[in-house]
Amino acid sequence: GGRRVADATEVIDRTRVRNGGAALARKEARRQVFYELTSGLSGAALAIFMWGHMFFVGSILLGTRGFDWIADGMERIYVAQPTVIVILLLFVVHAALAARKIPGQLRERRRFYRLARELKRSPRQWLAEAAEGGLKPHVESWLWIWQVRTGMIILVLGSFHLLLMCLDIFTDLFGTRMGIEAVTSMARTQAGLVWLYGVLLVCVEFHAGVGLYRLAVKWGLFSRVGRAALWRIEHILFWFFIGFGTLVLVVLAGWLPPPLGFLTAG
Repeated sequence: GGRRVADATEVIDRTRVRNGGAALARKEARRQVFYELTSGLSGAALAIFMWGHMFFVGSILLGTRGFDWIADGMERIYVAQPTVIVILLLFVVHAALAARKIPGQLRERRRFYRLARELKRSPRQWLAEAAEGGLKPHVESWLWIWQVRTGMIILVLGSFHLLLMCLDIFTDLFGTRMGIEAVTSMARTQAGLVWLYGVLLVCVEFHAGVGLYRLAVKWGLFSRVGRAALWRIEHILFWFFIGFGTLVLVVLAGWLPPPLGFLTAG
């Protein structure tokens, strides 16, 4: 009798362990899904904001009066102040969650860079077409590798830029008044930040475009459109904002007068 009771108790204990392990696995899976959703949604929000931000900075094409009129209006109705705080929080959340996928150990980073070199040297005969969308399989890995690289650059340069914007909006430390000013922005760009902003422009547009593309593929968004069509849309958006952003930087650097300045002159 005692033997049977012991055997039954052992079976019950094993069942509890298995059930407990399954519960923990489900809990961990739900946590990872939550992390993925939060990372994806915060990244999408940041990408959309950056495109809107690009058009706001693009008001410099109207000249300093046009730029200051829009900036002052956004600050007077208290749009700029809460926006920069929300974007800063989203930036921190997205960076923290995305950092989970960045190789943390030296050995992992070596494998990471070795994979990048191997993909770069891949013979053409190995690059078969993907059945579902016409993209080459190695392209997905290549995109992820460069998204990680650009993300690390954005983490450094983007943090600097956000800190600068916070100082401009909430203090008069670097300008003649509290708030964003065309004169201050142009002076910084002409003093050498044009090269920093140029690198940030390329990294942000690549990271945002590829991030939205991978997000759509991962969650099956716009599945009827097809992966190849999404890839073409990403290319169009990337080159449009690179071209527009370059024009804005050229004007901010003083290398070209505002082409639409005549609209706000007088």
